[in-house]
Amino acid sequence: MNLAKALCAAAGLFLLAQSVLAQDMPYREGSVWNVTFIKVKPGLFDTYMRDLAANRKKLMDQAKKDGLIVSEKMLTGDATGREDWDLMLMVEYKNWAAFDGLSDKFRVLAQKMVGSEDKQVQMMTKRTEVREIVGSKNFQEIIWK
Repeated sequence: MNLAKALCAAAGLFLLAQSVLAQDMPYREGSVWNVTFIKVKPGLFDTYMRDLAANRKKLMDQAKKDGLIVSEKMLTGDATGREDWDLMLMVEYKNWAAFDGLSDKFRVLAQKMVGSEDKQVQMMTKRTEVREIVGSKNFQEIIWK
């Protein structure tokens, strides 16, 4: 019985110490970003951007209105080598919880905005002719206190 009390007390002290340490952090956690790195084939940047403007922009604008995303941004720059990306697509989410059920919500939205699954596959297949996805990562923004 004394062992159980000692373990409970130790666990309580551990949790208290963790919360005290967390309060001393010089930053707070902010929104979560999904960042996709794209390598656009030479000479096809404007073609790809026209496709994104016609399809992705509408989808992201509606996702923002529906509260699925907070914002989106795009950055472009020179690639540093043959395998490097030259376009970064960034989508901001309120927090990690925003990802719960997100695929299903976007699937429904894409059906409304783009069309049938066949039409979506055609669009994505067409995009592979002008770009390559180098990679994608999720990041959490941290903000100085």
